[in-house]
Amino acid sequence: MIRLDLTISLGYEIAGSPADFVFNIHAAHTPSQAVVREHLSIAPPLPHRLETDPATGNRYLRLRRFPGPLEVRYGAMVELDPRCDEPSLIPESPIEALPAEALAFIYPSRYCQSDRLRQLTTREFGHLQPGYGRVLAIRDWVRSRTAFRPGSSTSSTSALDTLVEPAGVCRDFAHLMIALCRALNIPARFVTSIDYGAPPSMGPPDFHAFVETFLDGRWYAFDPTGLAPPMGFVRIGTGRDAADVSFATIFGPVASRIPVVTVTARDDPANGYVVPHECERAVSSCGLDSDRERVPGYSCAMAPADTLHAAVNVR
Repeated sequence: MIRLDLTISLGYEIAGSPADFVFNIHAAHTPSQAVVREHLSIAPPLPHRLETDPATGNRYLRLRRFPGPLEVRYGAMVELDPRCDEPSLIPESPIEALPAEALAFIYPSRYCQSDRLRQLTTREFGHLQPGYGRVLAIRDWVRSRTAFRPGSSTSSTSALDTLVEPAGVCRDFAHLMIALCRALNIPARFVTSIDYGAPPSMGPPDFHAFVETFLDGRWYAFDPTGLAPPMGFVRIGTGRDAADVSFATIFGPVASRIPVVTVTARDDPANGYVVPHECERAVSSCGLDSDRERVPGYSCAMAPADTLHAAVNVR
């Protein structure tokens, strides 16, 4: 089991006319992610509502603020119990076997123009055995040719832009990997989290984007940046690309401050809590109910010592 304590602090100044906010900063409730406790503070106190999208589990905080300052602070204690499977035993799912929830993630989307990458993916990955290993090869391809460079991209940068100018931040790495996977008919989606485990040289914790691909009835996590261990990802928002899961969507004249994020992990093996770490197994925190026989998985936190590796974070 993994226990993380996180806080997210956001600050704004609204000028001229009222502004409407839609925040996606609450940790999602899933079978593998329990929100033990959470708190929300809004200053000044304002009417607000919290809504959950039944399809994605995304939780949206909505409010309106008249001119003046706004402070939003969210904190939570979250317990993660990710599943780990043997990578060599995970095949790709044929199109005819894909459930309805996965279909939306095989199509092109605003930032992931997979329909324009079919020749490239066929040349680079078409000869590889379909399955988890092929997705891992796509992740490594993106990681090896793309430089992590803050400020090198904008909110309009797409997967094709990153392919041409191979530099960007986590959202750009994720968009490119998603587009390449979809070009091979592998469902892939964009997930927001916190970058627990990123090297201190990169600065304080921040929001982070990673990729999930649908393989053999489960969603498996990949971090194409290599910055953080997937077993420590707290699921916040899930969507087709960054357009679906912005942590703040704002309507109106607003100046914002840089978000302040903190996250700590409980290191208490005697009581069953371990710090997120890299491992060779395939990490999944989201599956489907199915009566099909599957290779038994086990908790990443309980993996034998010889399968665990210290996290090696690279830019």
